[in-house]
Order: sequence, then C-alpha cells, then structure tokens
Amino acid sequence: MKKLYIVLVLIFLCTTYGCSIEKTSNKKIRDVEYTIVEDEDVPEELMKLINDSKEEIFNLNYEDKGYLYMVKGYGPQPTTGYGITLEDIYETDTSICVKTMLKGPVKTEKVNDVITYPYIVIKVENIDKTVLFE
Repeated sequence: MKKLYIVLVLIFLCTTYGCSIEKTSNKKIRDVEYTIVEDEDVPEELMKLINDSKEEIFNLNYEDKGYLYMVKGYGPQPTTGYGITLEDIYETDTSICVKTMLKGPVKTEKVNDVITYPYIVIKVENIDKTVLFE
C-alpha cells in the first residue's frame, strides 16, 4: 500500500511539474523609437484596411519593407476636433506596448457637426513581438 501511495505521488508530481502558466510581464525594457505617419505616407494597402475598419474601434498591425505599422482607431466621433495622442510606447520581454488617448475638441475650438473617424498610425522598425494596445 505504501508503494502504491509513493507511485501515485510521483505520478502526480511528474504530471503537474510539466504544467505551468506562462506569465507575461509588462515591465519596460526600453522605449521604442517611432514615427507618427501622416495619411499621405501610409502604405496604400494599409490605408484600405484602415478605411474598411474605421466604423468600429480597432487595432491593426501591418508589416512593410522592414517596418511595423501599428494603428489605433477610435471609431466614429460626432464632430470634428478629435485627436489622438501617443502616451507611451515601449518594449517588454514579450511585447510592444502602445498606449494612446483620444482627445475631444477643445472647448474654445469651433467644431462642425460631421462624423469623423480619428486614428493614429505609428511606424517602428520591425520587432518580432506581439503588440499590446492599452
């Protein structure tokens, strides 16, 4: 009986030892150098993807010629005057973290009642890591 108990404990330890949960850390390793891309410099295929996605809040990643383009769109907004700021972009062990913020129209700014679709396109050298939008 004692041998059976020891064998069962060993089997249990062997099977649970092989199972583990991978922790992903958002600990910053370094800042990432980036460029905010103007519409006229966005690759044509990426612009089509943006236009196809703009009716909803969206995140896109697109690779082209050694660069990674990361796009955050905030869907339809009721007026002009909205903008997006890049709050932070950095690399961790496993990912690139991107934090953006939608800014509404300034109260002193004259706005038009027309639906707009604000988005931001960020270009970095291609890094083979998962992109996390915060």
